[in-house]
Amino acid sequence: MKRRIFTSIFFASLLTLILTFAFVSAILYNNAATSIKREVRNESIYISEAIKSYNENIIDISSYLNSAGAKSLNRITLISSDGIVTYDNFAQIQTMDNHSDRPEFIDAMKTGQGEITRFSDTLGESTYYYALKLNNNDVLRIASTTKSILGIVTESIVWFILIFIFIIVISLLIARLLTKVVVKPINKLDLDNPLSNDTYEELSPLLLRMEKQKKEIKNRMDELTKTRDDFNFITDNMSEGLVIFSEKGYVLASNKSANKILGISQKQYYLESCRDSSYIELIESSLNGKPHTAKINRSGYTYQLFASPVKEESKNFATVLFITDITEKDQAEQRRKEFSANVSHELKTPLTSILGYAELISKEIAKKEDIPHFGELIHREAARLLQVIEDIIKLSKLDEADLVKEFEDVRLDELCLTVINDLKQKALGYKVKCSFKGQETIIKGYSPILYEMIYNLCDNAIVYNKAEGSVILTLEKNDNKAVLTVADTGIGIPQEHLPRVFERFYRVDKSHSKDTGGTGLGLSIVKHAASLHDAKIDISSKINKGTKISISFNIN
Repeated sequence: MKRRIFTSIFFASLLTLILTFAFVSAILYNNAATSIKREVRNESIYISEAIKSYNENIIDISSYLNSAGAKSLNRITLISSDGIVTYDNFAQIQTMDNHSDRPEFIDAMKTGQGEITRFSDTLGESTYYYALKLNNNDVLRIASTTKSILGIVTESIVWFILIFIFIIVISLLIARLLTKVVVKPINKLDLDNPLSNDTYEELSPLLLRMEKQKKEIKNRMDELTKTRDDFNFITDNMSEGLVIFSEKGYVLASNKSANKILGISQKQYYLESCRDSSYIELIESSLNGKPHTAKINRSGYTYQLFASPVKEESKNFATVLFITDITEKDQAEQRRKEFSANVSHELKTPLTSILGYAELISKEIAKKEDIPHFGELIHREAARLLQVIEDIIKLSKLDEADLVKEFEDVRLDELCLTVINDLKQKALGYKVKCSFKGQETIIKGYSPILYEMIYNLCDNAIVYNKAEGSVILTLEKNDNKAVLTVADTGIGIPQEHLPRVFERFYRVDKSHSKDTGGTGLGLSIVKHAASLHDAKIDISSKINKGTKISISFNIN
């Protein structure tokens, strides 16, 4: 803008100066020409009066004309009435043509005076002729020659060039000065506060519009900022990962979860973060315009990846990657398969035995003395089958969230005493001593499930104990916690099995479990019951020294 203002002012100043110079020159030239005409006329009058005073004495007139002609800078010509030149101070009269056809001579003969200006383009001169008719019908003509405008320019070309250069310099200085003056208030405009500026009135509409646009832009920026912040807040607090790749495979944006899962960062190439073949195939397929899904394992976790191509105007595809942690789902699916297989096995085994013994009896293959024994075996296997089914039903019931609605105040100490009493006879059979130590403790819970949990813990502690061993059930209060502990002096659990003892149908020693009649679901029921009551389980064990299981309940 500054350059345009400078150029406009410069050419305006240059044109103004040139036109001013031209007009002034024309006026001065015109005034000079008028002055010359006046001078020539006055000189004609003076000479004509002088000639009159000599009373047509040719000698005296001739002497006077010679004297006046020698001193005058103008051309003095005396012409007779028939057009013959009788005197001229600039030329020999013998060589001069008859002047009867000259316009100024003709006008003078008719009206008493005549004038004309003749131009010479070749010489660049302008000659003014003034003719005055005398009393004796002779005509006195005075001529003055001056340079025409073209002649003046041609003769003074150097000066005109210098003047033109001077005009250009002056125009440049004026343009520069005026540009600074014009631009300075504009440069000092406070665009953040348009209405606070004290500047040209012509800028007021612009400043008002700027203020309006500023408010509109601010409102839009606030909306965009809020939308961006909301989007960032949502995506950064998502447990799922979100990554946006450019058409060339570079990361444009990613949330915290994606950064944590893939170790990815902005402007990183997709191959730099993960070299898993499934991940690479997924991204490359999406960049080629084909949606794709994949599953990868990272740091012990399983993730499901969904890549979707995005295309707008370009020929290539960008990619949106969505990452979901399916570790629990994957593990749950694995547990479901294992559970189904175990259930099938646990149900099939006693049913096979029952069918086998029943077939022997029904086809009278078994000896009569063996029939009572086979009947006892059928009864034992049926009881075992019933126990498995009951435990499965208990686990299914624990998976129901509606049980929380049935929570009520439960005397945990009373449940402990009930369990000890219910297992008294079984403990005597295994030659194990059971005891309880604790104080009155009330928690919110579902009494039947809590009873089943304590019962299973104590039952396991008795079954997997040694003869003359002990089971100690304690109940303590610690801050806002109620800690239930079952400690035995039994055979113990190897350390490598501790993480899995709470899994369904998991047995450390399957042969021993079969002898004890266990279903492999007891500790799984304990785990689910603890989870239902938002309790935490802690287990420790040493081989041949015993096992200790503690469950911490929230009192409030």
